[in-house]
Amino acid sequence: MSARRDAVGLSDSLSSLPRVRRGAYRGVMHHGIVPPYLLRQLSELDRDDLSAAREAARRALTSPLLRHAPRPTAVPEPPTTPVRPTGPDRTIGDARGTETLPGVTVRAEGDGPTGDVAADEAYDGLGATYALLAEAFDRASIDGAGLPLLATVHYGQQYDNAFWDGEQIVFGDGDGQVFGRFTASLSVIGHELAHGVTQHSADLVYEGQSGALNESVSDVFGALVEQHARGQRADEASWLIGEGLFTDQVEGTALRSMKAPGTAYDDDVLGKDPQPATMDDYVETSDDNGGVHLNSGIPNHAFYLVATALGGHAWDGAGRIWYDALTGELSSTATFAEFAAATARAAGERFGADSAERDAVVEAWSTVGVPIGQTGSVDDTSSA
Repeated sequence: MSARRDAVGLSDSLSSLPRVRRGAYRGVMHHGIVPPYLLRQLSELDRDDLSAAREAARRALTSPLLRHAPRPTAVPEPPTTPVRPTGPDRTIGDARGTETLPGVTVRAEGDGPTGDVAADEAYDGLGATYALLAEAFDRASIDGAGLPLLATVHYGQQYDNAFWDGEQIVFGDGDGQVFGRFTASLSVIGHELAHGVTQHSADLVYEGQSGALNESVSDVFGALVEQHARGQRADEASWLIGEGLFTDQVEGTALRSMKAPGTAYDDDVLGKDPQPATMDDYVETSDDNGGVHLNSGIPNHAFYLVATALGGHAWDGAGRIWYDALTGELSSTATFAEFAAATARAAGERFGADSAERDAVVEAWSTVGVPIGQTGSVDDTSSA
């Protein structure tokens, strides 16, 4: 690898954020779609016209995120062996502006629309995620064993995030100045539920490169959920994560771009999207658990390159390869290089050692600065 860059302009603003201990992801840590450096930047605004956004960001940074009330009914233990998908089992709760989960049940599986836009978007988004997993990967829910899908809407006061807490997905309504409601983006719903898929498979530790892979896998499946629901081919898709979250006051299209990391927004309040697309710009930082929301742009871009090189529906080719790598023999502390090698092996096993699919995987990782040897091992010259 050539030069790596420091998180310019980010380290100082993130230095006061609480750190999460190594390995804390497993089953207990929340995963917010909005990176902490964006919330920190908003929390320090000195503009009266954005006071609601400033206060909402401060609450999001300090909010206790795991206030669980006793659930009204016990969640059944899933079977220990995979089952065939038969259909989702969804429950939508309403926190009614509190931070207590799971809230009051407002829609259960099979119920008609509530008329509450957020509740109905959440219900539909859970269904779309289940449909991708079932139809593309023959996976029954996020654990592969039919786990019920739980979501809570209207969490907190103008809460600026959506997150997976190890048991369910939670949505804020946004501050109304920078962020709107977080159920408005299907890629966000798919992203957060995909953290559950990772939790029940490779369980990638949420720090450093394995943490960036954890975030990237969620972006991959978030994009695939959206594309699958719309019936889009790879060349038709936007490859944006969180499209529709920003209000019209923001100069930006989404939180992240897999097609062109670093271009999702460029705004006088939010700043410029800091994600790198290749290892040449890898961000060395101790904040945000080692830059998990930043460096995820690198494997994100590799996936985009594979998907568009192969064409057609991304879940049929690149998606199958990434899914096989995630659910195969992958270390929970995998580096980019180890994950790249795993995708090359997965492509060879599914499509053949001399297949166009494997060639596309090798080429994509080389383009982003993580070369792979011909056997699927990491090349000695790898910059990872």
